[in-house]
Amino acid sequence: MESYDAGEVGTPLLEETIGANFERTVARFGDREALVEVATGRRWTYAELDREVDSLAVGLRSAGITKGDRVGIWAPNCAEWTMVQYAAAKIGAILVNVNPAYRTHELKYALTQSGVRLLISATDFKTSDYQAMIAEVRDDCPTLEQIVFLGQPEWDTLLVSGRGERLADHLDYELSPSDPINIQYTSGTTGFPKGATLSHRNILNNGYFTTETIHLTEQDRLCIPVPFYHCFGMVMGNIGCTSHGAAMVIPGPGFDPGVTLQTVQDEKCSAVYGVPTMFIAMQNHPEFASYDLSSLRTGIMAGSVCPVEVMKRCVNEMHMSEVSIAYGMTETSPVSCQTRSDDDLERRTSSIGRVHPHVEIKIVDPGTGENVPRGTPGEFCTRGYSVMLGYWEDAEKTAEAIDADGWMHTGDLAVMREDGYCNIVGRIKDMVIRGGENIYPREIEEFLYTHPDVEDVQVIGVPDEKYGEELCAWVKLRAGAGPIDAEAVRAFATGKLAHYKIPRYVKVVEEFPMTVTGKIRKVQMREQTTKELGLS
Repeated sequence: MESYDAGEVGTPLLEETIGANFERTVARFGDREALVEVATGRRWTYAELDREVDSLAVGLRSAGITKGDRVGIWAPNCAEWTMVQYAAAKIGAILVNVNPAYRTHELKYALTQSGVRLLISATDFKTSDYQAMIAEVRDDCPTLEQIVFLGQPEWDTLLVSGRGERLADHLDYELSPSDPINIQYTSGTTGFPKGATLSHRNILNNGYFTTETIHLTEQDRLCIPVPFYHCFGMVMGNIGCTSHGAAMVIPGPGFDPGVTLQTVQDEKCSAVYGVPTMFIAMQNHPEFASYDLSSLRTGIMAGSVCPVEVMKRCVNEMHMSEVSIAYGMTETSPVSCQTRSDDDLERRTSSIGRVHPHVEIKIVDPGTGENVPRGTPGEFCTRGYSVMLGYWEDAEKTAEAIDADGWMHTGDLAVMREDGYCNIVGRIKDMVIRGGENIYPREIEEFLYTHPDVEDVQVIGVPDEKYGEELCAWVKLRAGAGPIDAEAVRAFATGKLAHYKIPRYVKVVEEFPMTVTGKIRKVQMREQTTKELGLS
């Protein structure tokens, strides 16, 4: 049997906008709790949240933002992030998610490439001074007209200016489910991130079906420690909740295992999300056994390979009897495969599940494009409503990723089993997954080329016990250049690259291992580095 499968279609797709779907939920569950921000103790019912969202939407319209305009959001997880997400959707503005870990180099590119007109930003987070970084790049962002800092007077003005007004009176245009509504930057193999452009239809349906699969209802309370700037947080989390009337519970601005466990206990959450490193951190917390997690029923683990023992502990020690594994990528809104709650433990701990509703998947020979037999490794491809509209203003890269028949080529190597369940076995390209963050070495290499002492550089992933993988840079120095080490590279990159993109290891070499045709042998580099550093 060939490696092809199609998802069930019994439940129809939602053919509406995010705003319309949200308002349907408000009409049904207005008095139910919608949003909880644990750090501040603030709470909103669906009716209260809808009023805040509408006020903000009117404020954005009054600020000159209209359908198709790009609105940037640069902040850690907070209630305002969620409000901006739905306010932008209601007026048809395209939300541009800016990674809270970005530094000036990445920030300037994202704002400029997407053409952000209005940026809503936190003032700071952890060691990041957002105000200073924005001031540094603002003159280089020609489309950026307005900056609104959360918690500052300009935010209050934006929110209060629309209070009491009907949003419908400010909308003189129609919105369509196929309209672009979100741009999310994924690290690029060409040295710059690519802006995956997603529609209402893309992310509304993916959030809905991902949470349908774990049987989320208005009775559920989902703890969301994963970041909103990722699809995991804003689609599988927020939209998954609002499409079912469930409560969104924000444990904190960034992930903290103790705070997350405390939140599950205190808020009686029935579900929690996380990448494997988050679940590992929770399960290894010194006070883990003291938390009452009996309210938990389900959740989703995704973002990188999920260790079997961690999944077993989710089921046996965290009461997550219906926990699910999901696989996907930003370009597919994100989920393509997911395990089901009634799957046996073997399927739930040793696969990424089977095809999602209304989605097709196939495993092909990367050389010929032909479907391979089940049990044979090949490239994982997917097609359906979930495939992005394209990369923002980059038709060439879009055509490289999505073929003429609409198949998204993921670059992941996978095997489809006889029962239709799939496993990811590697990557065609050299993407590194560090703690759930996808990192393309080419982006790091392009940046390190700007170091005055670097003649050439190759970046690889090496095994790491905590994060799954860490970065190692092999560096060839210019003639006469002084010594360089990991500390020097870190000093050069700090403030310009997100912390997770800065190589932990640096190896100075005279040459790189090459094939007879002149291609760099990154596999050999990885093997050699792993051995030299004593990694496993």
